[in-house]
Amino acid sequence: MKESWSAFDTFEPHFRPLVVIELAKDTKEETKEWLIQRIVDKKKNGGAQLLVKPLVKEDGGKIDGNQNLYLVGASHLRLLLGAETVGLVKECNDNSMRTFTYSSRNTFKDFAEDNHDFLTMAERQYIIKHEFENLRARDERMIPGYPQAKLYPGKSIMRRLLTNGILLQIFPLHDTEELKKLRYTWYGQVKISYQPLDEIRCYFGETIALYFGFLEYFTFALVPMALIGIPYYVFAWEDYDKYVMFASFNLLWSTVILEVWKRCCAIMTYRWGTLLMKRQFEEPRPGFHGVLGINSVTGKEEPVYSSIKRQIRIYLVSLPFVCLCLYFSLYVMMIYFELETWALDFHEENESYFSNLMLFVPSIIYAIVIEMMNRVYRYAAEFLTSWENHRLESSHQNHLILKVLVFNFLNCFASLFYIAFVLFDMKLLRQSLATLLITSQILNQFVEALLPYWLQKRHNKKVKKRVYSVKVDTDLSLFEQVNLEKEMGTYIGTFDDYLELFLQFGYVSLFSCVYPLAAVFAVLNNITEMYSDALKMCRVFKRPFSQPTENIGVWQLAFETMSVISVVTNCALIGLSPQVNAIFPDSKTDLILIVVLVEHILLALKFVMAFVIPDKPRDIRIKLARLEFESLEALKQQQMKLAAESLKEETHGEKKMN
Repeated sequence: MKESWSAFDTFEPHFRPLVVIELAKDTKEETKEWLIQRIVDKKKNGGAQLLVKPLVKEDGGKIDGNQNLYLVGASHLRLLLGAETVGLVKECNDNSMRTFTYSSRNTFKDFAEDNHDFLTMAERQYIIKHEFENLRARDERMIPGYPQAKLYPGKSIMRRLLTNGILLQIFPLHDTEELKKLRYTWYGQVKISYQPLDEIRCYFGETIALYFGFLEYFTFALVPMALIGIPYYVFAWEDYDKYVMFASFNLLWSTVILEVWKRCCAIMTYRWGTLLMKRQFEEPRPGFHGVLGINSVTGKEEPVYSSIKRQIRIYLVSLPFVCLCLYFSLYVMMIYFELETWALDFHEENESYFSNLMLFVPSIIYAIVIEMMNRVYRYAAEFLTSWENHRLESSHQNHLILKVLVFNFLNCFASLFYIAFVLFDMKLLRQSLATLLITSQILNQFVEALLPYWLQKRHNKKVKKRVYSVKVDTDLSLFEQVNLEKEMGTYIGTFDDYLELFLQFGYVSLFSCVYPLAAVFAVLNNITEMYSDALKMCRVFKRPFSQPTENIGVWQLAFETMSVISVVTNCALIGLSPQVNAIFPDSKTDLILIVVLVEHILLALKFVMAFVIPDKPRDIRIKLARLEFESLEALKQQQMKLAAESLKEETHGEKKMN
C-alpha cells in the first residue's frame, strides 16, 4: 500500500547537502523567499518537502558575492518516499529485482532504518532533480517580483525560472571522499583491467556507466580485428582468398558484436534495475513554447504549437540548410583532391624526403578542416533543432542526432567513397583513411580532454586564491568546493562521445580491408579514451545528474545502420579487386550481378543472425516473465478483493432494506 505524504514528518537533524541552486545576483528578495518556501513546503501544499540551507557564515551572515547560493538536501525518509515515486528498482533479499515501495522496505537487500547508504548518492540526487522538475505552479499566475514571468496551473516552476534567467543553474555536488576512491580505482593506477562499472554507476548514474561499458566492450571487440589486421598489413597479403576472408570476417564481426552488446547491456541494466523501470509520461521539454491551450491527452493546460508550422520549419528551412551544408562539404572535398594532385606533382618533380612528407599534408589539413566543420555544423544543428520547437525532449534529440549523423557521415567518409569508387585508387584510399583516422583521434583527445583539463586547472587556482581571500567562519572545504564546482563546465551528455565511437566504427567497418591497421589504431585510441574521459568526468566538468536508462538508445540503430552500409562497401571493394576482375575479363555486367547477389546474401545472413541471437539472455527473460506474471496475479487478486468487497456491501444493503 502506497503511503500518504502527509503521514510523515521528514525533518532531518543532520543536514547533508546534495544539490546546489544558484540564482542571479539581482534576484529579488520576495522571489527568493517564495521559491524557498515552495521547496521546503509539504507535498500536500504543493511543495517539494526538501531541505534548503543558504551558504552562510557561522554567525548567520551571508558571504559577500554568494548571496544567491543555496544547498539542497533531503531527509532519509523523504528520499525513501521519493525512491518509490520515481520507481527505482532495487535488489530484494531473495536476489530478485523489484520496484521499491516504502511499505515493503524491509524485504530489500541491505535495507536498515539507520542505513543512509541504501540509496546511492546518484539516486538521491536524481530524486531531488525529479522533485524540482515536478515543482509546479498552483494558483500563481506569475513569478513573484517578475510580472513578465507568467505561470499557469501545472507549469514547471524551475523551468520558468531558468528560461527567465532568474535561476542560473542547478547542479549536484561531488562527494569528495567517494570521488577520491573512484578516481584511484578508475584511472589512478595504470593497469590493464576492467573498469569499475558498478562504482561508476553508483556515483554518476546509469547513462554514464553504460557509455563507459560500451566503450570498454567495443574496445575488446576490436581486438580480433586488430590481431588479424596486423599480419595482413605487415605481409601485404594480396591473394584473393585472403582478401575475401578478411572482408567476410569484417561483415560477420560487425553484426555479431552489436547483437552480443544487446545481451551484455541487458545483463548490466537488469543488475542496476533500469531494465525494469517503467517509462514515465514525457513532459514538454524546457525550451518548448507556444500558445496556452489544453493537452488532448492529459487534459492539462500547457503551451500548444501547431505541428504544421513545425513541419514547415523542418522541410522549408532545416532541410535546405542541411543540403546546403552537405554541398559545401563536397566542395571542400574537391579542393582537397586538388591539393592532393598538387602534392603528387610536387613529389614527382623533386623526389626528396621533404616532398615525400608533403604527400601527407593535404590529408592532414583536410582532417583538421573536417573536425572544424563538424563542430561548427553541430552548433548550427542545435540552433535549428531548437528553432523547430519540438514538444518532447526525445523528439528533439532524435532530430538533432539525425542532422548531425547525416552531415558527419558525408563529411568524414565522402572522400573515401570518392577515392574508392570513382578514382579507383586503393593506395590513396589507404593513405587517406590512415591520415583521417589518426589525425581525428589526436584532435579529439586534445580538444575534449587535455585542453579542458589544463584550462580548468588554471581556473581552479584563481578561484582558490579568491576563496582564501574571503575570511569565513563556515566550513572552508564546503565553501571552496561549491565555488570551484559552480565555475566548472557543464557536461552536456554522451552525444559527442557516442558520435566519436560511431565514426570510428565507420572507419573500421567500411574500409578496414584496405587498411587493416585501422582497428589497431582504434584500440590504442580507445584505451587512452577511457583514461581521458574518466579524467574529464572526475576533474573537468560538474557532476551530471544521474539519468536511468536501459540501453544506448538511438545509437544502437545508428551503429546497426553503419554495419549494413559496411556490407555494401566491402562487397563493392571485393568486386573492384584485380583478382575478382580477372575472373570476369569480358563481362562487367556479370561481375556486377555477382557482387550484388553476394551482397544480398550477406545482408540476408546478417538479418538472420540478428534474429537468431536473442537480445536478452535466457535467465533474464525468465526473470522478466516471472515478474510480469506476478504483477498480473497481484492485479487479479486486487480486482477479486475489490469485487468481493463490493458484493459484500451490496448484500449488506439488501439485508438492511429487508
